Order: sequence, then C-alpha cells, then structure tokens
Amino acid sequence: MEPDLNALAVFALVAEEKSFRAAADRMGVTRSAVSQTIRRLEETLGIALVQRTTRSVSLTEAGEGLFGEVAPALADMRAAIEAAGDLRGRPRGQLRLAVSSIAERFLSGPFLATFAEANPEVQVDITVTDEEFDIVAEGYDAGVRLGEVIEQDMIAVPVAGDERQLAVCAPGYLHRFGAPSHPSDLAAHRCIGWRPKPKVPPYRWEFVEKGKEFSVAVAPEITTNDMALMTKLAVAGAGITFGMEESFRPWIERGELVPVLEDYCPRFAGFYLYYPSRRNLAPKLRALIDHLRRLG
Repeated sequence: MEPDLNALAVFALVAEEKSFRAAADRMGVTRSAVSQTIRRLEETLGIALVQRTTRSVSLTEAGEGLFGEVAPALADMRAAIEAAGDLRGRPRGQLRLAVSSIAERFLSGPFLATFAEANPEVQVDITVTDEEFDIVAEGYDAGVRLGEVIEQDMIAVPVAGDERQLAVCAPGYLHRFGAPSHPSDLAAHRCIGWRPKPKVPPYRWEFVEKGKEFSVAVAPEITTNDMALMTKLAVAGAGITFGMEESFRPWIERGELVPVLEDYCPRFAGFYLYYPSRRNLAPKLRALIDHLRRLG
C-alpha cells in the first residue's frame, strides 16, 4: 500500500490541534476537506483513527499509535524544508534556548552580546532553568547543561573546558569557626544549601576521595534556589556554600570567598550546548554553534 503522505500530514495536524476546524485554518482549506481526507485515510487503513463528537475530537487507540509513529518524521520533514528555505538568506527567526542557571560562561554578557550583534535577524529567547525536561517536546531549539545529564541521542558541543564544584566561605567565617578538614566535618558547620524548587530536599554536596565519588547530605542553616543569594550570604559570613567554581570566581579573586576542601573537589566535564540529532540545522542554530566554536 502506497502511503498518502498528504493525508498523514493532515491527520497529524488534527491530532495536534484536537480540532478539524483549527487544522483546516492552519492549512487554509475548508473543514469539510479535512474531514474527507481523514475519512479516506481511515478507509484505506481499515480502522478508525479519530473519534468525533459535536463538541470535541480525540484519537482512538489506533490513532494515538499512528500519531506517535509519524509525528517525529513529519517534524523532521518540516525542519528540513524550513532549513532549506532559510539557506537562501542570513540566520533569522526566534532561537529558543533552555540554559542552566550555573552555565556562567555561556550566560556571560559578552558571548551573547556579540552573537546578537553578528546576527541581527535572530531573536534570542533564553529560559534560565535547572529543571530537567525534553527540550524538543517543549519547543526549544537547544539547551545548555552539564554533559553528564544530557541524553545520549543529542548532539553536544562543548561550551568551555572542564569545571569543578567548590565549597567556599568568607575569611571571617574561617576565623570564627575554622575550616573543615574532610567533607564529613560539614555536619558541624553552618551551611548554605541549594534546592531546585520548593518541597524538594536540598542538593547533596558531591565529593571524590581516592577516586571514589560520594555525597554529603548537609543540614543547611539556610536553603534557597538562588545562587546569587547563596553567594551573598557566604560573603556576609553566614556559612559555607557549595557550587560551580565559575560562579564564585569573582569573589575568590577579590579575596571575599575562600575555597575549602579543594582536595575533594576534582574537575569534570563541563557544560555543553546540545540539540536534537538532525542533519538539517536551521541557520539560526548553526550560527550559534559556529559562534561558540570561534570563541571556544
């Protein structure tokens, strides 16, 4: 049986919109034309794909299965057609990025400013988030996260070199309470912790000893989801906090924060720009990748 690609595309739109009328509006045709196309597809396959009522449209079990199979292929086809058209001109359009809040080098002003200046027809829309989610399903072009949490089916481009996490505190705190000699000593210290959102336990501080990784569940005196606040509190002498070295670097260089437990804080693979494994990249995303490689 020769597949009717046009009918499959119409079916996918109906499945996405959950409406014959909305699908018809997107294609610029009549509702009747959409209904007839779906009816012919169902007759060809010999099974109902869509359940229709006067108020709603939903997919049958067979319809759900077919949509799950054809939707990724149709998305790739749309991306390929869009990319082919965009090749006639400069990179343009909205570039949606989901970036970890601790990806300091990527979020630095100079990197994004020079990219925007070099690509005036690209509108960069950045969501700074530490939530883990499917960037494709949420409609993002790319994301920036630590390499260890990126799914294997993604293409990943290094943003910078290796990173490390550090425990830091103010010199005044060290003068008052002394420095921990081992991560297990943190239980006796005032700590400033991080959590991604309310009702989630504080992040366990991760260390390495003799090649073995382990984590410490500190009992923070103060917990927040904001790294900037953690840094301010540490500088003010409220306790020891833990995070990416790049986040603390300006304060360390000025002597306002001092690293502790450095022997237990080795380097690891840092941040990567990642995106779906597709051969046809939109010029706007290709421009960002090229910009990153030039400045890397």
